[in-house]
Amino acid sequence: MVTSSSGQWWLCILVFLQILLKTEGDLVNITYVNKAVAKGAVCLDGSPPAYHFDKGFGQGKKNWLLNLEGGAWCNNVTDCIARKSNILGWGSSKLMWTQLNFTGILSNKSYFNPDFYNWNKVKIRYCDGASFTADMEAVDPDTNLYFRGARIFGVVMEELLAKGMKHAKNALLSGCSSGGLAVMFNCDRFRALLPKKTKVKCFSDAGFFLNAKDISGQPRIQEYFNQVVMTHELEKNLPPSCTSKMKAGLCFFPQNVAQNIQTPLFILNPAYDSWQVSSFLVIR
Repeated sequence: MVTSSSGQWWLCILVFLQILLKTEGDLVNITYVNKAVAKGAVCLDGSPPAYHFDKGFGQGKKNWLLNLEGGAWCNNVTDCIARKSNILGWGSSKLMWTQLNFTGILSNKSYFNPDFYNWNKVKIRYCDGASFTADMEAVDPDTNLYFRGARIFGVVMEELLAKGMKHAKNALLSGCSSGGLAVMFNCDRFRALLPKKTKVKCFSDAGFFLNAKDISGQPRIQEYFNQVVMTHELEKNLPPSCTSKMKAGLCFFPQNVAQNIQTPLFILNPAYDSWQVSSFLVIR
């Protein structure tokens, strides 16, 4: 695991250089996977999943970088209903921005992204509230909530494979925060979809959540993850290598699943994750 200090002064310099050189990332249009609706691979509100695709070029045209969007989770029905109207589209593709600015690891500028700038780059939008893991068949008529994140992942992969990913020379599955956790749940699944000759790796950015008690001594994050698992009925979709040894709620913690991932996995996490501190370790 690689950690970084909270004093990220270099980030300010990078932002300044981007402004100075007018190198903001390109705007990439959204693609709705309308055919996914027939397969039940839908967002919380039943709308189709979506992604943004920037086609590769030059020597990178046979390489693929996929990024799973993050955005926390919903841990009960009330929270999931509210998520359907989130302005960032975390529960409905109807509210997603139709264009995204591809920067950082998704940038097509070689001087900011020398390793991946010319790869096929895909941002997969997050709208299921459970890190692309749920696959609950039943839909409550009173709430009209669909918990189908695992199906979304599968259908989007099918479409990308058809668009050329099945011929990939190199493929990297990445994600940040809850998207980083989703990378761990789907890393080996991603590997299995691609030819054996394809070099496949996974990258989880800020997706390592600690099973630690808050300052009052309460296991707040453990209780929260238990609620996520129960609400979305995730036990059957979490790694059996973990659920056979411990309660399903504990298998939503990355430290209990990462050790059994067979595909090469790179983990990047800040030394002090301000979101985890404010959300689970202190009392507000």
